[in-house]
Amino acid sequence: MELTRRDATAALAALGATGGVALGVRRTTDERRGRPGDGEELPDDEAVRTAMTAVAETMYPDAVSGIDSFVGAFLDGRLDGSPHGEGIRAAVAEVESAARSWDDAPVADLSPADRDELLRELGADVAEENPDGTTAERVRYYVVNELLLALYSSPTGGELVGIENPQGHPGGAESYQRGPP
Repeated sequence: MELTRRDATAALAALGATGGVALGVRRTTDERRGRPGDGEELPDDEAVRTAMTAVAETMYPDAVSGIDSFVGAFLDGRLDGSPHGEGIRAAVAEVESAARSWDDAPVADLSPADRDELLRELGADVAEENPDGTTAERVRYYVVNELLLALYSSPTGGELVGIENPQGHPGGAESYQRGPP
């Protein structure tokens, strides 16, 4: 099943993200913002897209294609300068820092198995999501859950798990009166 930019727009609309309206205009800012307290720079939009796409390629089912454009389009609506967008940047910076420290390579250069191991070593596979918690909890909230939310709130991703009409998508009363396929 191929994910499209339209799926990303639908996922953003289901979340009520205002960035979905301006999805056709790709952000071109390379402005980097420092994290409070540690003086490190946060990754720019392209670096976040690259890392998140690499993680999505590891997490998403093999039946899914078009991940690069889907994740990029979804992030166009999420990296909007909001506190949530900054949280995504900070969590990606932490994942990148761990990858470079432990594997001497950025996340995108790791094999899918190494990316999976990296997320597990960070504890993101078992952590509770918490935007203000530990590194594992922040990575779970801003990276893992963000990517899963994008996938399964899209019509194509919803089909993968038998959700014909994810919340926020029209389908009419008939679709709710039928049983699962």
